[in-house]
Amino acid sequence: MGMVIGLVALLVTLAAVIAAAGHAGYLAMLTSAAKKRPGGQPAADFAKKRYPIAGVGLGVTLLALLISNGDSAGADVFATLLGLGGGVGSLKALQSTQSRFREGDF
Repeated sequence: MGMVIGLVALLVTLAAVIAAAGHAGYLAMLTSAAKKRPGGQPAADFAKKRYPIAGVGLGVTLLALLISNGDSAGADVFATLLGLGGGVGSLKALQSTQSRFREGDF
């Protein structure tokens, strides 16, 4: 039973890390593209303001991944909850960032 909980914790935290890294990567690509075009400075500034959010999300999910490598079932459950929170938060932040650019704010 403990092995199953550990496997679930590992899969959940890996998915959360991928989601958080996706948000950070999207911001990095957005900043790079905005710097290359004339008039893109407002978009680059917006992306720079969102970096702390992406960094916290990535940090939380990496912490959850480290905790999930433990041997106890309690740590695995905590890591799963922490990973879920960080992953969902990163996805919401990514969707929020994308919607701002789809609306034509920049």
